[in-house]
Amino acid sequence: MLFAVRRTRAGPVATAVICAVALVGFVILARPSPSVVRAAAMGAIGLIGLASGRRRAALPALAAGVAVLIVYDPELASDVGFALSVLATSGLLLLAPVWRDGLRRGGCPAGLAEALAVPAAAQVACGPVVAGLSGTISVVAVPANLLAVPAIAPATLFGVTAALISPIWPAGAEFAAWMGHWPAQWLVLIATYGARVPAGALPWPGGLTGALLLAVITVGLLIATRRPLIRKLVTVVALGGVLGALPVRLLASGWPPPGWLVVACAVGQGDAIVLPAGAGRAVVVDAGPEPNAVDHCLRRLGVRQVALFVVSHFHADHIGGVAGVFRNRDVRGVVGPDWPEPPAGHAAVAEAAGRVPLHAVGAGWAYAVGEVRLKVLGPVEPLRGTNSDPNNNSLVLRAEVDGRSILLPGDAETEEQEDMLHYLGPDAVRADVLKVAHHGSSYQSPRFLDEIRPTVALVSVGLGNDYGHPNASLLARLARGGARVLRTDQSGDLAAVSTGRGLAVVARGDPPPAP
Repeated sequence: MLFAVRRTRAGPVATAVICAVALVGFVILARPSPSVVRAAAMGAIGLIGLASGRRRAALPALAAGVAVLIVYDPELASDVGFALSVLATSGLLLLAPVWRDGLRRGGCPAGLAEALAVPAAAQVACGPVVAGLSGTISVVAVPANLLAVPAIAPATLFGVTAALISPIWPAGAEFAAWMGHWPAQWLVLIATYGARVPAGALPWPGGLTGALLLAVITVGLLIATRRPLIRKLVTVVALGGVLGALPVRLLASGWPPPGWLVVACAVGQGDAIVLPAGAGRAVVVDAGPEPNAVDHCLRRLGVRQVALFVVSHFHADHIGGVAGVFRNRDVRGVVGPDWPEPPAGHAAVAEAAGRVPLHAVGAGWAYAVGEVRLKVLGPVEPLRGTNSDPNNNSLVLRAEVDGRSILLPGDAETEEQEDMLHYLGPDAVRADVLKVAHHGSSYQSPRFLDEIRPTVALVSVGLGNDYGHPNASLLARLARGGARVLRTDQSGDLAAVSTGRGLAVVARGDPPPAP
């Protein structure tokens, strides 16, 4: 709209008014969801600066707009999307013009200078918040934004055109939507493959500490780099650091570690356990609460084929991410307990599996693939009337990988644990590695824990969960028994590793953020 109106030689006030009308129309058309309203508010601030003829007027307008929006909806004060919108707009107002002009003075073409300055300014302004949330600093964000720029305008224009003409000319709207889907698909490809670039993100302290640290460093560098000599020095050091670390991260990423026997994926408050079954192949036990976390864990491990997907039981924190297991992977088999409750969870797994049948298995069932040997220990018989029947009818698996034993008790609680000890004896549950049952819940048999005698105990648990998991007394009991206890909420993905001197544990070190 700006491009069209400026060709009529309209003044800044008239241009701003016409564009404001278009902005309101776009909000109505796209529907006033929170993200659309935020974008419109930031766009309106830019129009105020345009109408006044003074770019500096946009900054007070931004402050006033933020104040009005927070008074109108106080929950925005803690909304991450709102914070990123405000910071990005601040970067575009304060940094982008200075950087663009500096690039043009250095001989950079006007269009390229604008294209470089805008995403760089937004990235620098938003960097502290993003680093605090993710515990990483992206080195591909600016190039990805540069590649995305050519697709934004056509995707938006074709989409708006399709929406506007659809009531009166459906065939034309269909054609406009078909045209618009190509640039939109380009944006999806950039996001997808940009996220998969090896070493595309450098590790950084997460949380409030990491955000404040990067904010202080960023402000200090912005002030210091006003001097040409310091600016050149910072550029050389930054490029040297990135380029110097890149080969190391590409060639020796350290994940997965050599000789890994089992990985407990950091999927939040849930379970997702991976056993290696050969190059690019694995046995996966449970899928965590949502698809992306387990998908990312499997991608980090290089798993392209799931020889067997095992569902310990059908609670959402174990099957909510089932679509992530199947995402772009060949899944050869699916098994679960002969206890269909809750029915919604059972139906979700069956639907995700599609043509791969979901088989019910019970105690005594065995399976072997590659170096993995699996056996179902429990439930020995169906348990009813317990504290939680679905938990106490979890499949309890004993796996052997490379001569080491691993016990995976799902969410089995006191009743099922005592039942296995009674019918199978303590030798049946003894293992080198224990995936602690039910995220470290206190509903566990002390005798069962003592009889396992694990060297390594892995606790799959979510940061800041509302259940009080894991129980401190239970972890202390495991530690007193000689187990090395680690938690995914503190250390991220956890791998038990077989070494020449025994068992070791490697932590990837990037736990997911709290819910």
